[in-house]
Amino acid sequence: MLIPRPQANEYFEYYGGYVNRVPDGDILAILEGQLQKMRDAFLPLSDERAAYRFGDGEWSIKQMLGHMNDGEQVFGFRLMAFSRGESQAIPGFEQDEYVANANFDAIPVADLVAQFEHLRHANLLTIRHLTPEMVARRGVASGKEITVRALIYILAGHVEHHLASLVQDYGVKN
Repeated sequence: MLIPRPQANEYFEYYGGYVNRVPDGDILAILEGQLQKMRDAFLPLSDERAAYRFGDGEWSIKQMLGHMNDGEQVFGFRLMAFSRGESQAIPGFEQDEYVANANFDAIPVADLVAQFEHLRHANLLTIRHLTPEMVARRGVASGKEITVRALIYILAGHVEHHLASLVQDYGVKN
C-alpha cells in the first residue's frame, strides 16, 4: 500500500518541519532506508566522541540518539493506538525531562543504535499491515488532532531532522 504525504490539516504546525523533511517517494522504503543511515551515522562514533555537546545546556550525541529512540517509541505508540481507533487523548511527552532522566550517556552507542533498530522494525511491521482506513484515522496527542498517516511521516522526518543536526551542530561527517 502506498501511503501518500499527509495534508497540512492532518497534523499541527509544530510537526510541519518534520513532515517537510521527508523526501518524495515510498514512505516505507524511506523508513527502512533510515536504518542504514542510523548505522552509518552513529556506529563509527566512539562512546567518548558521542559524549560531545556543542554548547552549554545542549544534549550530547548519545542523548540526542536516546531522544530519537524515545521519539520512535512515542510516535510509534501513537500511530498504533490511533490506527486501532483509540478515542482517548494521549498526553504529550516532555523531551528534555525524558532525556534528563534517562542516563543515555552511560549507554554504549551500539546499544542505542540497536534499540532504534528494534523500535523501527516493530513500527515497520505495524505500518505494513495498516489498511487505508486505519492510516486515515485521527486521534488527539499533546492536545492536538493528528492522523496516523502524519505520524508515519513524522517518524521519518524526526530522524531526518536529527541526522541533519548531527552534521550541522555536532560536526559529524556522513
